Amino acid sequence: MTTAVSVPEELSARVPAEQRGPGLDRDAVRLLVSRGTEVSHHTFVELPRLLRAGDLLVVNTSPTLAAAVDGHVGHARVVVHFSTRGDDGRWAVELRDPDGTGTTRARAGGPAGTEVCLPGDVRLVLEEPLSTHGARLWWGRVSAPAGRDVLGLLREHGRPIRYAYTEREQPLSAYQTVFALPSDDGAGSAEMPSAARPFTARMVAELVSRGVQFAPVTLHTGVASAEAHEPPYPERFAVPEASARLINAARAGDGRVVAIGTTAVRAVESASGPDGVVRPAEGWTGLVVTPERGVRVVDGLLTGLHEPEASHLLMLEAVAGRAAIGRAYEEALHGRYLWHEFGDVHLLLPAEEPHTAHCCSNCW
Repeated sequence: MTTAVSVPEELSARVPAEQRGPGLDRDAVRLLVSRGTEVSHHTFVELPRLLRAGDLLVVNTSPTLAAAVDGHVGHARVVVHFSTRGDDGRWAVELRDPDGTGTTRARAGGPAGTEVCLPGDVRLVLEEPLSTHGARLWWGRVSAPAGRDVLGLLREHGRPIRYAYTEREQPLSAYQTVFALPSDDGAGSAEMPSAARPFTARMVAELVSRGVQFAPVTLHTGVASAEAHEPPYPERFAVPEASARLINAARAGDGRVVAIGTTAVRAVESASGPDGVVRPAEGWTGLVVTPERGVRVVDGLLTGLHEPEASHLLMLEAVAGRAAIGRAYEEALHGRYLWHEFGDVHLLLPAEEPHTAHCCSNCW
């Protein structure tokens, strides 16, 4: 655990930034910047001035699915969170209890053979736990009338996964990032790759005009319940050849490779060899980036603020070091930054040498 502090409830971002006041857009969030243990405070619209020509941003293009569906187990109401589609046609799912306020609470998983009745005469049968780490997620097999499938079920009856710290339900569009692209097979993420949420088309255009490049990758994220902080499960990813070339070129030059979100880190690090060269790759990754493993490719990271128990913090420590993360989170708490997917963001950059910082102060 990186920090021993708890996050006050009032620091949870309850609505998207654009709903907090008139005239606001997605980019109306704060930006905490760490360069080693040096911390500075900014707004997100300052990001283009904090990067430099030749930097490369690795972005996740996975779209967010309406992955929560109401169902019944016997006479009891449940909410099914569809997490990940397996190669054998089964789905990793989490069953949760509705809490009467539009959100849900944790529910014991299983047992095997549990049948869930879903809209449109769709049936889900739980078969086995997804992992030996716990029984929160289960592999389930879906049976549906001819012409129907899970993705059709989600489009017709699903809604975005919502947790209790949010104020109200939001449309699916609130959970899509500017980088989201439809996948050929309709797959996507159960929960938004939220580090990219503050980006707008205007911001992307400004970054490109300043010589910052983008390398798209895909990683379809599964559910990440606030009640459990087990290591991430295997997820589907793809690093295309063009993006691998861009990343390797940036590393060979003076550019910094900055991942937008922990999902982008997991994807690109899964495609790298011990030599640090990124090669085109796709499939499943079970990689957990820790300080012991380290990072081979990524120089920096833009991410949200994570709970003290979250396994994501190990990845942040791998990128920036434990001291840097501890210092940043002290500042975030003191500065009343907002947590979770609609909250503020944190940019981790390498510590700058004095002459580099001096030169960059006159870059723009």
